Amino acid sequence: MSPVREVPTNHPASRAGTVRKKTDVTTTVGVGIGFALDGARHFRMPVSRPPRSHLHEIEQHMDALTPGELEFFQENGFLVLQQLAPVALVERLGLLTEELASIADPPVEYEASVGYPGAPESQASPGGRTVRRLRHAVSRHPLFLEWACSPAIAQRLRPLLGDQLVLPLAHHNCIMLKDPTFSSDTDWHQDCRYWNYERTDLVSVQLALNDLTATTGSLHFLPGSHRIDFGPDRLDEEKFLRLDHPANQELLASVVETELAAGDVVLFHARTFHAASRNRSDQPRRSVIFTYHCADNRPMPGSRSAASPEIIIPCD
Repeated sequence: MSPVREVPTNHPASRAGTVRKKTDVTTTVGVGIGFALDGARHFRMPVSRPPRSHLHEIEQHMDALTPGELEFFQENGFLVLQQLAPVALVERLGLLTEELASIADPPVEYEASVGYPGAPESQASPGGRTVRRLRHAVSRHPLFLEWACSPAIAQRLRPLLGDQLVLPLAHHNCIMLKDPTFSSDTDWHQDCRYWNYERTDLVSVQLALNDLTATTGSLHFLPGSHRIDFGPDRLDEEKFLRLDHPANQELLASVVETELAAGDVVLFHARTFHAASRNRSDQPRRSVIFTYHCADNRPMPGSRSAASPEIIIPCD
């Protein structure tokens, strides 16, 4: 068995509690989390289920996917689940999000940093310090971790990914902020374009904390695109789908726009092409997103995907 490596004190997860160097396989880090070394490549963290204020509400939503929902996801690569999150939980996460957004502690991603259509040209431009994403959501408050590891999510992902689910902290794991005036459009892309795993079988779960509409910034999907192999000529240099390529036209004509109410969740495959419009309203748009894979789908050694710990979702 490989020795346990001490988690660096500047690692975001270390802020959840005191990190203790030990010689056994697990080092406890606050809120019932433990870091465990998976081989010699990266850490995995088993999560216990201590009593939690909203857990009983989440467990009321533990039903698995119906056969129709499973078939829809497998065919289209995305699925909307209405009112999956309890109202009280959504309200609490929404209040936390506003508090965290007002502080905007790093790590964050600015609209100006991505250079997407509608974004400020630089951080020195008007609106240049508009925050697009608060990264490392699970280290910002335990309630985000509670939601990410909840039975409501796990029961629906297991038919898609397998029984032993893993939550990587390297990807997504963020609070999405889409403010009015200085938000941007996100062009057609696959999440797996910069992720490095043995397989591209990952599923993301995005929870709407307020309404995601055509005005505030809805999500768009290209159904079935997760089942298509795209040659490099159909993508631009940043791996966005080319709008001018003849082979992409039929797929682009099939676009499905999804609008989410607060408490709704959308699941989508890492290979599904999706896009998002900017916020044209006078109200902020808020959501939180995590991604998942099965335990035997490992990150590639030396990649960014392997550089951060992962959380093992309990099988109860």
